Amino acid sequence: MKKVNTFQNDEVRSGSRRDFLRKMTVYGGSFAIVSAFPFSFQESAGAPYMQQATQDSFVNYPGVNGDVRAYLSRPAAGSKFPAVIVIHENRGLQPHIMDVTRRMAAEGFLALAPDALSPMGGTPEDATKAAEMMRSIDNDLTTKNFIAAVKYLEPNPLSNGNVGCTGFCWGGAMTNQVAVGAPTLDAAVPYYGRQPSAEQVQQIKAPILAHYAENDEGINAGIEAFEQELKKAGIEYHIYKYPGTSHAFNNDTNPERYNAEAAKLAWQRTVDFFKEKLT
Repeated sequence: MKKVNTFQNDEVRSGSRRDFLRKMTVYGGSFAIVSAFPFSFQESAGAPYMQQATQDSFVNYPGVNGDVRAYLSRPAAGSKFPAVIVIHENRGLQPHIMDVTRRMAAEGFLALAPDALSPMGGTPEDATKAAEMMRSIDNDLTTKNFIAAVKYLEPNPLSNGNVGCTGFCWGGAMTNQVAVGAPTLDAAVPYYGRQPSAEQVQQIKAPILAHYAENDEGINAGIEAFEQELKKAGIEYHIYKYPGTSHAFNNDTNPERYNAEAAKLAWQRTVDFFKEKLT
C-alpha cells in the first residue's frame, strides 16, 4: 500500500494493475432523442473550470423490466466520445445530478444519467417523495437496469465503445454493483458508496477509483475489507479519503456538506482517471 500527500494530508491507497480481459461481445441498443437543447457552462462554485458547450436530451434505453429513462449529455462538437454513466443519489434523478452529467460531458464524455425510478413513472419534482419511492425499489432489478446502461452505451453511435461509471452516495454503492455485474465496464469511480461483498469483489474486472469523506463512519467501516479483496483479486484500485469532509461533500447544492476544495480535487482525479481508461 502506498500513501502520498497530494491534498493536505488526505489518505491515498493504490493497488497493482491486472491484465484485463478484452471485450468479446458487442451488445445491441437503441438511441432515441426525445428533446435536445444547447447548454454552456458559466463560472460557478461547482464548475469554475468548464466552459465547453453541451447538447442534452432525454433518452430511453431497454431495461430488464421496461424502458429506462435517462438524461444524456455530450459535447456540442465531435461525433464519438468515451462514455460515462452518472448515477444519482437516493432522491432519484434530481437537477443537481443532471448538472453533474453536463459537467462530465463538458469534459469530453458522452454522459448518461439513468433514472432508477423509471419503472415507477420517473423521479417526481418533490425530492421527499422521491426519497420515499427510492426506499421501495427492487434492488436487484434496479441494479440490472444500470448494468443495461453499459450495454446501451458500448455500441451507441456517439460512443467510442469504452464505458465508465461514477455515482454518489446511493449511486456510489450502485457504481460498485455495476462494476460487479458488468464485466466489460472499463472504469468505476464510486463516491462515498457502500462496498460490495468479498464474493462480489472477485467478479470485478474494471479498475476502481474510490472517493471517501473523512467523517463518514458507516461507509468508511467497509474500506479496509474492500481494499483487501481488491488486492486479492489483482484489481487496479486507488482509494482517496479527504480530510475535514463529510458524506456528500461533492454536492454543491448542499451547503452543510459541500467542500469546494475536496470536490474540485476529487472531480479532477475522476476526469483524469476516465480519460486514462476510456480514451
